Amino acid sequence: MTTDTDEPTLTVDELAARAGVTVRTVRFYSTRGLLPPPVIGPRRVGHYGPAHLSRLALIEELQHHGMTLAAIERYLEQLPADLSAHDLAIHRALVASWVPDSAEDATRAELERRAGRALSEEDIDRLAAMEVLERADSPDAFRVDPGLLALGVQLLGVPIAHETILAARTILLEHTRSAAHALTNLFKDEVWGPYRERESDPEHVKAMKSLSAHMQPMVVQALVTAFQRSLKEELRAAFTAE
Repeated sequence: MTTDTDEPTLTVDELAARAGVTVRTVRFYSTRGLLPPPVIGPRRVGHYGPAHLSRLALIEELQHHGMTLAAIERYLEQLPADLSAHDLAIHRALVASWVPDSAEDATRAELERRAGRALSEEDIDRLAAMEVLERADSPDAFRVDPGLLALGVQLLGVPIAHETILAARTILLEHTRSAAHALTNLFKDEVWGPYRERESDPEHVKAMKSLSAHMQPMVVQALVTAFQRSLKEELRAAFTAE
């Protein structure tokens, strides 16, 4: 497990279990230079931390998106070397937004292995309320959103009332849905509509539709960046005024 100080305390077996991959996969990515080397502790045992876990999750997300290892290497080389686990998680969220939503089947044991901790019935109920997972017909079976699982497990340990977390989620959903609606209308009215009036070639129209799909990751990144900046400013103003 990892400590509150985010020190590298995961063994390679624990890292692989948390990421849902094999130890062989972890070692393969390491030999390719995709994962930074572990911190060597007593008895020459390598230890990994949250940044390794987030980077491994990002690599898996890029692979699921269809990128080759060579392309992933080029992508990772462009990232700053000192990115935190939090920053890597944001990159993964941006990449995940390019692909359709997906859920995975998991047993209770698999779910706890991915979570890196035992989960009580109350924990399961809270994760279900956050729509991180759904209970299946069997009491030991779940449908899990792998992109939300890590965040959901982190929220289990946050000393904030569950009702407050759900209220925050509702606020985020309402405002992001409103932003998505406004941006879609802007694209439709200012770009798509005028283009269709000028262009009748089916191939060009198809190309424009493809462009609209490829704009999604750019818009998501812009929204995340703008929200981070706005939230930082609001929190600074709120707590410096106390």
